[in-house]
Amino acid sequence: MRIVVTNCNTTQEMTEEIVRGARAAAGPGTAVTGLTPAWGPESAEGWLDSYLSAAAVLDTLRTYDGPPYDAVVMAGFGEHGREGVRELVDVPVVDITEAAAHLACLLGRRYGVVTTLERSVGQIEDSLETAGVARNCAAIVGTGLNVLDLGDDERTETAFLAAAERACAAGAEVLVLGCAGMTGLQRLVGEKLGLPVVDGVAAAVKLAESLVALGLRTSRVGSYAEPLAKRRVWGRPDRP
Repeated sequence: MRIVVTNCNTTQEMTEEIVRGARAAAGPGTAVTGLTPAWGPESAEGWLDSYLSAAAVLDTLRTYDGPPYDAVVMAGFGEHGREGVRELVDVPVVDITEAAAHLACLLGRRYGVVTTLERSVGQIEDSLETAGVARNCAAIVGTGLNVLDLGDDERTETAFLAAAERACAAGAEVLVLGCAGMTGLQRLVGEKLGLPVVDGVAAAVKLAESLVALGLRTSRVGSYAEPLAKRRVWGRPDRP
């Protein structure tokens, strides 16, 4: 089985970190390939970045010419594009936002999301609402860190723990890492917090493996029917 994991930004170092987390979660028979968009934002923080990222990820998958894959994991927390990718490809597509939330709902009555900047909260709220798991979310709390700040492990852990206290005070019984760049942090903070912490990348990989093993694919009836045949120009018309 091969799973393609798409980073939502152009930062290769973050792709590599995400892939490490994905491979750690994957079963022994699963190969993980990481994809970094050739264009788009270096980090996705806000609506403009998110929509640009969605188009870049779609273009990356549209032009992919590597080994065949069995599922796609979209590693952008709260970012747009998952519905478009489900129309584009013929394999299961699992977004880390909804994957983490679904697993969190199995572990407690209410969960909280700890993310990067507060400006991302609205997008995450919308994504959870679309996925049908927003009613179980007690709070979405920002750490005040930029995505590219997450490479500082000590600073990230301190900020996460402070934000986690606010989420727990709002009623969260389970916490979700609200950024793919936080992958691996659950091992550091879970024990200190004394409650389950769900990593969206790991959750998405395990759900993708399950869908493939069960022989299930995205329904083509209704919402995710194949795109209509028509001329589409990707990027500038003078480019291939």
